[in-house]
Amino acid sequence: MPTRIWAILAVAFGVSLSVIDGSIANVALPTMARTLGISAANSIWIVNAYQLAIVVSLLSFSALGDLIGHRKIYIGGLVVFTIASLGCTLSNSLPTLVTARVCQGFGAAAVTSINTTLIRLIYPRHSLGRGMGINATVVAVSSVAGPTIASGILSVASWPWLFAINIPIGLIAITLSYRFLPKNPVRIRGQRFDWRDGVMNALTFGLLILSIEGYSHGIKPAYIGIGVILLVIIGTRFVRSQLHKPYPILPFDLLKTPIFSVSIVTSISSFIAQMLAMVALPFYLQRSLGYSEVDTGLILTAWPAIIMIIAPIAGILVERVHAGALGGVGLIVMATGLFLLAYLPENTSTFDIVWRLVLCGFGFGLFQSPNNSILIASAPPQRSGSASGMLATARLTGQTTGAALVALLFHATSDQSAHIALMLAGGFALLGSLISFSRLSLPLPKDLTRSGKESQRA
Repeated sequence: MPTRIWAILAVAFGVSLSVIDGSIANVALPTMARTLGISAANSIWIVNAYQLAIVVSLLSFSALGDLIGHRKIYIGGLVVFTIASLGCTLSNSLPTLVTARVCQGFGAAAVTSINTTLIRLIYPRHSLGRGMGINATVVAVSSVAGPTIASGILSVASWPWLFAINIPIGLIAITLSYRFLPKNPVRIRGQRFDWRDGVMNALTFGLLILSIEGYSHGIKPAYIGIGVILLVIIGTRFVRSQLHKPYPILPFDLLKTPIFSVSIVTSISSFIAQMLAMVALPFYLQRSLGYSEVDTGLILTAWPAIIMIIAPIAGILVERVHAGALGGVGLIVMATGLFLLAYLPENTSTFDIVWRLVLCGFGFGLFQSPNNSILIASAPPQRSGSASGMLATARLTGQTTGAALVALLFHATSDQSAHIALMLAGGFALLGSLISFSRLSLPLPKDLTRSGKESQRA
């Protein structure tokens, strides 16, 4: 148990760093633009460079982890991330800062691509849900901690310290990982990583994200059209190249397992719903209800705060209750909260908003740990890295699509956009619930069945 605690701390430090840095720079963008002498539009690349680097390399790192070892990929990612954080700290121009952020993104991709695989190695298989619950809690806290941490740092120091703070934490994570993470034997022998597939994977997902976000960033429709054509050509070739390989980067071998593919679709639906709400709510609270930026941030904290409590409990419940049922009920609760937010009374109070947000967070927390447990447990041990990579890819795809849908609504109808976004979010949550309940008719992975757990304990 003591070794397991140190190991989970090593994973928690690495995951929190990678998630926090996705949003920690947002608050400081105006200051960075002024200091570096760049426009506000160009400063967005400080954020986008990080996210794009993660998206284009995530599945490649997860596949590489299956071939050379997940522990090596994780520690290597931490080293790259920490060195890149030093590069960000010392940057004095946009090109150097963006380059360092790209390197940071690659390090973060290596960390997040196989973090849930490490949970599978750290925890006994019959307690996998508990590990997933802790991991979900770390992600939930980190996802909202970025702006708060940034505000605290900027109140006493300049923006380079936003990245300098990563260095000591990164060093601690590297030390803990080297000492306590289990050494996993490589189960796939005689296979080499195909770098051509890695390039096609990067181009496919890079073009996909750019096509989704292009309109919201003001890219000309003609350029978006060219991107879509390239996406179809390159994506088609990439998919065809993956269909007949025994260990593909895009894991069609795992997607052929019904419960795995259904869980991926459920995850995408849930994260579309979450991001639709999280992007629309600040505009709704500030423009329609008159809350300040600080008050908005504090109110929205209710959502992830309840996830911190519910996700670990759901991780324990999955040992006794079917994960599909837990996920389905959770997403119904989340949808209820979203619809209630869309129809707030005219003279609403802060309490009216907060309890609805708590309902959303409760539902999402009840869904997330069981769903992640199914995804990881349904993959054979030698393909754990690819399963972890698909889990992270589903999250990023859902979040990107949700944010792009909000931008599209803002362009189409500015008056009712937030209300429509919340209604749409509730619809996606209900869709995810229906898909989750469909898993009740599918066989669970052995690690999540009662007989499987009893045999493991024996």
